[in-house]
Amino acid sequence: MSGVEASIDVDVPVRVAYNQWTQFEDFPQFMEGVEEVKQITDDTLRWKAEIAGKSEEWTAEITQQEPDQRIAWTSREGAPNSGAVTFHKLSDDSTRVMLQMEYEPEGAVESAADKAGIIEKRINGDLKRFKDFIESQGRETGAWRGVIHAES
Repeated sequence: MSGVEASIDVDVPVRVAYNQWTQFEDFPQFMEGVEEVKQITDDTLRWKAEIAGKSEEWTAEITQQEPDQRIAWTSREGAPNSGAVTFHKLSDDSTRVMLQMEYEPEGAVESAADKAGIIEKRINGDLKRFKDFIESQGRETGAWRGVIHAES
């Protein structure tokens, strides 16, 4: 498994940053290579994306969700990945969004892209585009405030 950690400070309250992140079907607007995310149930997402020039699909399960704090996931089929995004209040009007992700590069092309740091650059770019997206709007496009507890 390979991993990446990245963070960005956004100039919106933590509630706004978190609420926007729960709008998974909006991810293609700011995540490079993500073609579609469909929310099947409160805790199940179906992804379609281009990774290292190859079309990939996977189903992810949200394993933990705490409003304004954390969303964690793991893939259940397809491209192997897992991770968490956390939200940290810096002030009333600014938030640090931190992303930790583990993934399994599949094949020579994905392994080469991983070794070259392309995946990390893409994730940093996605966070920058999220910042631009949420700050330009000034408010979230929707919200889901439900709680999902990690299984023990």
